[in-house]
Amino acid sequence: MLSFIRSIINSRTGIVVTFIFLGLIALAFAVSDITGVAGNGSATSGTSIAKIGTVDVGEAELRRRTRDEMETFRQRQPTLDMVQFVNGGGFESTLERLIGSLALSQFGEKVGMVVSKRSIDGQIASVPDLQEVDGKFSQKKYQQLLAQRQITDAQIRSDIARSTISQQLTVPTEGASQVPFDLAAPYAALLLEKRAGVVGFVPTTAVGAGAPPTEAEIATYFKRNAARYTIPERRAIRYALITPAMVKAAATPTEAEIAAAYKAQAGRFAATEKRSLSQVVIGDRAAADALVAKIKSGTGIDVAAKGAGLQAAKLTGIEKLAYSAQTTTEIASAVFAAARGSVVGPIKSAFGWTIIRVDSVDQVAAKTLDQARADLTRELGADKLTKALGALHDKIDDSIGDNSTFAEIVADQKLQPITTVPVIADGRDPDNGSVLPDPQLAQVWIAGFAAEQGDDPQLVPVGQDGSFALVSLDRIVPSAPPPIAKIADLVKRDFTIDRARRAARTIAAEIVAKANKGMKLSDAVAQASAKLPAVRPIAASRAQLAANPKGAPPPLVLLFSMAPKTAKLLEAPERAGYYVIYLGQIERSAASNNPRLIQAMRGDLSKVIGREYIGQFVQAVRRDVGVKKNDALIAQTRKDLAGER
Repeated sequence: MLSFIRSIINSRTGIVVTFIFLGLIALAFAVSDITGVAGNGSATSGTSIAKIGTVDVGEAELRRRTRDEMETFRQRQPTLDMVQFVNGGGFESTLERLIGSLALSQFGEKVGMVVSKRSIDGQIASVPDLQEVDGKFSQKKYQQLLAQRQITDAQIRSDIARSTISQQLTVPTEGASQVPFDLAAPYAALLLEKRAGVVGFVPTTAVGAGAPPTEAEIATYFKRNAARYTIPERRAIRYALITPAMVKAAATPTEAEIAAAYKAQAGRFAATEKRSLSQVVIGDRAAADALVAKIKSGTGIDVAAKGAGLQAAKLTGIEKLAYSAQTTTEIASAVFAAARGSVVGPIKSAFGWTIIRVDSVDQVAAKTLDQARADLTRELGADKLTKALGALHDKIDDSIGDNSTFAEIVADQKLQPITTVPVIADGRDPDNGSVLPDPQLAQVWIAGFAAEQGDDPQLVPVGQDGSFALVSLDRIVPSAPPPIAKIADLVKRDFTIDRARRAARTIAAEIVAKANKGMKLSDAVAQASAKLPAVRPIAASRAQLAANPKGAPPPLVLLFSMAPKTAKLLEAPERAGYYVIYLGQIERSAASNNPRLIQAMRGDLSKVIGREYIGQFVQAVRRDVGVKKNDALIAQTRKDLAGER
């Protein structure tokens, strides 16, 4: 989870977002509670957490921004909660994004950059959610959105102006991709570097379980490792399903409706003739005549067409009217007047000379009302069902717009409300892991975790049959560890493993100390207080590490960050034990005689050089504008968001 957040924050996309986070107003409306930063030099609300030039950023503003960014990341990782987001670096990245954006906008204004009212109008008008069916901007929808978000038009415009200036300053630099040959050469040489050494392993299992832990030891361990057992934020969600079955009775077509539909579709049920055809189009008349003669002499039309370098098109069960639309009335009349097996043509068409063979003729009898009743009943029922569901959806949506509560709507529409047990973001109940959530209710969980206490109910789709649900947040259960009595066996097991792990680390540290004093690693391992596996050789080049799509093994990665003739220890995954790595030798080579490698390195560096330039530019802008942080308040805000006390 933490690596997911960090990878996004440090990615190329993340860097760009750093400087244009507010740039697309459509995205901002969709995922952010845009409240803006005051442009008059005062904090929006609460205590000032940072001052960027002449603009103060309030603590409440930073909290809102962090929450909004967390919700954005949650679209990719539904189980993400605020604690995980903050611990993954999300809080710091949000703060840096906000500071960088404000510094850039002030720098732009300082050097005379402006954003016209017309440009801002255009960005607002281009938001799809603010447009009518005809694509025109809806002032009414815009005002409704401002009221819903509790923001002003001036705040929106201020945010757009700032973000536009930030984009104009950074986007051109982000595209920089020229890397000098001499700059790439040292990096290319690194790929040729080879290292060799030996690695030993001190497994946790080699130490043994030890004496049973006491209750005091378990309690202390649980307190120190509470984060490990913390259950993510849970929410109890209220919802009511609206399904086709609820309006099925009202959607049953009457005899009068069936009769009217039969009359309106009389042509559909009248007697008709359908034909299957093979068709070839040739550009030259002489070639067309030759092909017709060959077909009439007994050669199949497919074979004859293939001999001419063509392929006969197949039309199955086509009626005269449909065929006329594909060709011409003249050709259709000739084809539907010909007998089965006849060859028609060549007839001049828009694409050349057309030759058609009538493969089959099927006479379809007319259908009476009784014969058509089943089809019409099914079709009319489906149409009425869709309309009835749509009407009920619109009625409930209007009630939400009129500020009706979840309970009021449920009572008015006689719906069956359901309140879930507290679940995490993907709908699972941590207390009952054997029960999987209904995948059709995925939108219910998303809506429940996107809502805040006191928000209006929402309507979300459910399944593929037109069903939908009315959703409301019931209550929030903050992330917290369960009572120790509930997970005593798990804590006891973890304590035992951790105690063995710490003992294994002590043994590994002793081996490292001996190796760093000159003892061979194999001898140091043999003298350890526990029976350990024999050491084994380890060697690779940097190019091999970079080429591994799954990532290089951790001992190899560490090998390339060590000084020669030294040893280091490295913890193995899943608390399995400790590696002891000794670097024996380093072999370096110059890349000057390998121009292809240097050129490839130039290409790789070109993908990140623009990002580096942006980072340096923004740091220079921040120094020019002036940034002062309230570190104590920042630290406290982070603790509050992470649930630390």
